[in-house]
Amino acid sequence: MSARFVEARPLRVLHVLRAPLGGLFRHVVDLTRGQIERGHQVGLITDALTGGTQAEAILEELRPSLALGLVRLPMRRNPHLSDFTNLSRAFAHMRASRADIIHGHGSKGGLYARLSGFIPGAPDAARAYTPHGGSFNYYPGSALHRIYMVAEGLLARRTDILLFESAYIGSCYEKYVGVDGPLKSVVLNGVGPAEAIPVDPVPDAADFLYVGELRAAKGIDTLLEALAEVGRLRGAVPRTVLVGSGPDKDALAARAATLNLTDFISFPGPMPARKAFTMGRTLVVPSRAESLPYIVLEGAAARLPMIATNVGGIPEIFGPFADRLFNCNDPQRLATAMLNELQSSEEDRRARTNALAEHVIQRFSIDNMVEAVLSGYREAQDVHAQRMSRAPAPISS
Repeated sequence: MSARFVEARPLRVLHVLRAPLGGLFRHVVDLTRGQIERGHQVGLITDALTGGTQAEAILEELRPSLALGLVRLPMRRNPHLSDFTNLSRAFAHMRASRADIIHGHGSKGGLYARLSGFIPGAPDAARAYTPHGGSFNYYPGSALHRIYMVAEGLLARRTDILLFESAYIGSCYEKYVGVDGPLKSVVLNGVGPAEAIPVDPVPDAADFLYVGELRAAKGIDTLLEALAEVGRLRGAVPRTVLVGSGPDKDALAARAATLNLTDFISFPGPMPARKAFTMGRTLVVPSRAESLPYIVLEGAAARLPMIATNVGGIPEIFGPFADRLFNCNDPQRLATAMLNELQSSEEDRRARTNALAEHVIQRFSIDNMVEAVLSGYREAQDVHAQRMSRAPAPISS
């Protein structure tokens, strides 16, 4: 155990998540490493179908340190018949691990972690849940949103603490679920000292850069339309790199072709964020829905000029600089922002990025995040013990 951290009693923590990619996976990996460093025993249950080589490398690096093991299951994003088999296997591992804390992340991880609490013989563990957007990213009022909010209300009965990664998601929970019972706390995602080192673009870097999943919620179609508009107004289309993978890659490539952007767009696939940051001069985040996106935290800490939408928890990251953000689904406004960025002086860009970086580095810390989560666990254990003491005793034969 690091001399910096002294815990009263080491905890046995089991994290449950679906896809080992994106900001959710980054969050779980940071928590896992931080909890192990503080002397706790940790395990992971995660999907076996997604993540690619990058996730495989991270998980294999972690495996020797995971005292509660690593279990990979074929988890689907939406409800699927395989969930029954997965739940059985996950439940068996939860019991065998003798976890003190079962922490679900995202919709599917939160389902597995908390649904197990309804099963007879459930592990006597406190249950924590971090939504990471998840079910709260569905359009309010839609059939799926209503179904998921009902499910959230039911699962709250086996939730001891809700650890929201942004005040925005906390407000969504209060508005659409609003149940009493679980403890609630906002624990902001964090970045580390290595991420505060500025990243410089390579000499042939593109004008603009997107990093993240290639799917509809990320608003990449709006970015493509804005690029076409910039090309029309400027007489030349800016080169743009779209880093990542996802279900909409082919549709986005087809849309780029329709807009005559194929020669100006590249899809290099997924890669570590800081490597991706060298490939473009300005990061564009055109999202329609977010919680507290790591890519914005990482880009800001690395002093990368950034254009982003005013959605979810992004204004919480920008803080006093939130007036720089713009509404989503507005290609004209995005095109204007991109033109302004292309015309900005290096001095102006440096002043803006430095100011935002200092704000982010001071407010969003991995150490603070890990400590706040562990404090939440201790409170959740007290709540769980009180709830179990009120539960009816089993009937003896």
